[in-house]
Order: sequence, then C-alpha cells, then structure tokens
Amino acid sequence: MNARVDFEAMNFNPVGIPSNRLESVKKVQLPEERLPFTVRIVRNEEELEKAVYIRQSAYGRHLKALAEVLKEPEPSDREDGSVVLFAESKLDGSPLGTIRLHSNRYKKLPLEDSVDLPEWLQGRSVAEATRLGVCLSSVGQVVKTALFKGFLGYCAEQNIEWMVCTGRSPLDRQYRELGYEDVFPERAFIPMRHVGNIPHRVMALQVPMVEPRWAATKHPLYDFFFRTYHPDIAVVGREAVVGRELVSPNVRIQKGKLFREVAMAA
Repeated sequence: MNARVDFEAMNFNPVGIPSNRLESVKKVQLPEERLPFTVRIVRNEEELEKAVYIRQSAYGRHLKALAEVLKEPEPSDREDGSVVLFAESKLDGSPLGTIRLHSNRYKKLPLEDSVDLPEWLQGRSVAEATRLGVCLSSVGQVVKTALFKGFLGYCAEQNIEWMVCTGRSPLDRQYRELGYEDVFPERAFIPMRHVGNIPHRVMALQVPMVEPRWAATKHPLYDFFFRTYHPDIAVVGREAVVGRELVSPNVRIQKGKLFREVAMAA
C-alpha cells in the first residue's frame, strides 16, 4: 500500500526505539504495509484453540512426544504475565502461527525451572518467548518475522528491557540472526524442562539496543521492523484496540467472553 502514517500526530513510539532517538523518528512518515494475515493477542477461547492447534501441529513435525501434551491449552496460557500471540489468515481465518510471551513480573520465567539467570539479568524486566510455531505454507517465514516484531513491540510497550529465547539446534540460528547472544556461552546447550528436557541454547536481546544496532549494521529486517507501519500486527498501544477498548497485558482466558478490561501497565 502507498498509505503513510504520521507517527508525530499519533504520539506513538514505533517498535522498541529508544527515547533519545524518538524525536527524529516522530517526524518521519512511515509507509504502511498490509499483510495477508493478522497478528494479535488471544482474547477468547476460540482464538486460543486456534493457537493451540497450530502450536501442536508445528511441534508434531519435529518433537512428537512433546506435541502429544500440547493438544490442549496449558496453564501458562492463562497466567498473569503471559500473553499468547497468534497469526490468522485474512482469507479463511485459518491459524498460521503462534508464540507465547512470559514476563517475570509475577513469577519466574519458564527457563528458570532449568537454570538460574546470571547476575546481569537478575532484577531486570525480562520476557521469554516460548511455544513458537508456524505453518508450513509459503507465508510461514513472514508469519514468523511478524510474530517477532510483535514480541519486540510488546516488550517495548510494557517497558521490558530484555527478551530471552531458548533454541534447540538448528533453530538457535534464527535467534542469532536477530542479534540474540548466548546467556551462558560457556555451557552451550542446556536441557530445558519446559521443552521436554531437550538441550537448548539460552539467548538474550536487549530491547532498547535493537534499533540502533540494526541501523548500524544495516540489518535486512530493519525496514520491516522500524520503518514500516503494519496495522495488522495489533499487539501494542493503539494497535491493540478491541472495539474502543485495549486488551489487557495480563489477559486471562475465559470461555465465551471477549476481554473488555483496560489494564495497560504503566
């Protein structure tokens, strides 16, 4: 699309841009791009079921034993401090991808059941991405990229400083390509209880540093993340509107109900 959005008028902070760089960015009119799917926070039982379906299908391709226990929603899907993002086709409403985000505001991260975070991450605001799964269609890679843009945007909106992921080989490479670095470089792969005790690398990325580092290195996804407005990635701020109301970051799943409570964290 050729439509452009004036972020100065919207008073909106594009994904993860540090405040000391925001003034110049606000004066830029970003091109708007529409996607063939939407990415949003799960708001009701029907959407959760779609997320669970694509999650179980994705894990079933590689980790069949773990996939067997992922046929139903998990307790973490409904916990305070967790949100489930899912991508849905505009054409037929089919689920295309999902990822679950955990913040450490209310409890420890899932990976902390297997390893203690190092001192430099202690006392920090951290979010972990788990249960990533995307479809096998040609749009799958774009869906995955959009989910990660949603992850970064959600963290920026919620004042979360660090993003962490666990990656098994060879999927750990995708996090390295995004700029994630090893939290435990001396330990390499560590068995993770929440992923069937399969060895994973623990990797972290500092939210405020993503934009300047990607700009300096001319990262191939820089324009997609920071110079393009995607109204279909609706997980933060004005984009997370349900009717006239905002989705709570501590959204709880309740059967047959949409979420109307406005409780955006300061």
